Parts: sequence; C-alpha cells; structure tokens
Amino acid sequence: MTDAGKMLELGFAETRVRVRYAETDQMGVVYHANYLIWFEVGRVEFIRQLGLDYKKMEQEEGAMIAVADVSARYKAPARYDDELLVRTTLAGVRGSIVRFRYSILRAVDEVLLCEGETVHVVVGPDMKRRDMPLLYAERFAAVLHQNQRLEPGVSR
Repeated sequence: MTDAGKMLELGFAETRVRVRYAETDQMGVVYHANYLIWFEVGRVEFIRQLGLDYKKMEQEEGAMIAVADVSARYKAPARYDDELLVRTTLAGVRGSIVRFRYSILRAVDEVLLCEGETVHVVVGPDMKRRDMPLLYAERFAAVLHQNQRLEPGVSR
C-alpha cells in the first residue's frame, strides 16, 4: 500500500523522531518550543505521504503556507532519547486557510505527551493571500472526505 493509501485508511500521517540531548532543559525534560518543530516535521511528512512536495509547492507553484496561529497542550514530559510518534491530521481547509492537528506520543507505550493545532494561510512570494494550488487542494479535499467517513458526526 502506498503512503497516501495508508494515510487515507488511517486518517493521519505518522513520523518518528528521537529526542536529542540538546532538546532538553536542565530538568531533563524536552523544552516546550521543540514540540512546535515536531509539528512542522509532521506537517511536511503529511504532505509528503500524500504524494506531494512542499518544496515544489513553494518553488514551482509560488505558494507557501504561513503559520497564522498555533496552540499546544502538554500532557506528559518527553525526555532525552525517547522515540516519539508525531501523528498529523488535516483538520480543515476553507479557501486559503488550512488547519492541521498533531498528537505527539511516546512510541514505546503510546502515552500522549502533547497535542496541538496550527492554522495556516496560503500566501504567495509577496506574502499576500492566494488560492491553494489545485493539486494540493484536491488531495486535501480527498483526505477531509475520508476523515469524515472515518469519524461520522465530527464537523470539520
């Protein structure tokens, strides 16, 4: 099964990261801002697993997804050398606004460590709002449609 097929079946993309020593604070706990970096890792992998390429979207389509809002809720600490699962879902698309949700879990026991959301605006090189490139809009719509089938009654 392709990455895109697997993602459509599961409803999310998943990638793994390992906590590096430099990502922890004096208490041996992951510094909170690192979760935002892992959100980005998850988002880029989500796009890649859909068979798309964010770098090409920037270079060939002249479109970028600028972060407009971010939220994170910390549930339990991650520590040095923990292997983490970053699960990313597409929460919604409306015009040039895109929302992603994230769950970061410790891989060994799948304990939820952090959950969050980012809201993005599609912009051009001039940083002005623009439409989502058609191929990306179509793939995102397919994911949203499948997610609604996986979670009936959940509004997006």
